[in-house]
Amino acid sequence: MERIVLASGVARRGDRLLLVASRYANHPAPLWGLPGGRQRPGELLAQTLAREVREETGLRAEVGALLYVSESVDAAGGMHVLNVTFALEVSGTLRIPGRGDHVAAVEWVALDAVAARIAVAVVREPLLAHVNATLAGRYAGYPEAGLTIRWPSDDG
Repeated sequence: MERIVLASGVARRGDRLLLVASRYANHPAPLWGLPGGRQRPGELLAQTLAREVREETGLRAEVGALLYVSESVDAAGGMHVLNVTFALEVSGTLRIPGRGDHVAAVEWVALDAVAARIAVAVVREPLLAHVNATLAGRYAGYPEAGLTIRWPSDDG
C-alpha cells in the first residue's frame, strides 16, 4: 500500500477560510479542500505547504503552528494518506487558475458554507472539528476514506 504524506493549511480571514477546488481525472467535478498537497522527497512539511500554496493560489505563505493530523486508508486505491494541517498566514494577490491547471477555483469561503462546499468527509470532518474546538487530541483517523483520488501526477 502506497503511503502519501500531505501538508495542508488553515488560512482564516475573519469568518472566512481559504479553500481550493482541485480537478482529478476520476471525479467529474472539482473537489474542494484546504490549500496544500503532496510532500516531495527531501522536503519538510512546512516547505511543502508553502510551495503548494504558492502553486495553487499565487499567495505567499507563512506556515504557523501544527493544528491537527488526520489519516485515512483507501483500500480500493491502495493508499494510506497522512495529512498534517498547519495554521497559515497568506499574503499577496490571489491568482485566477489557468486553463489546464489542476486547480479549478480558489475562494475565501464563509465558515457557515464550508460544510456544504467540502464533499470529502475525511477533509471536512477534522477541519470542522478543529474550527469548532471539538477535535480530541488534534487527531482524526478514518479506516476507510470513502473515495479514491487519482492525483494529477498519476495521470501519465
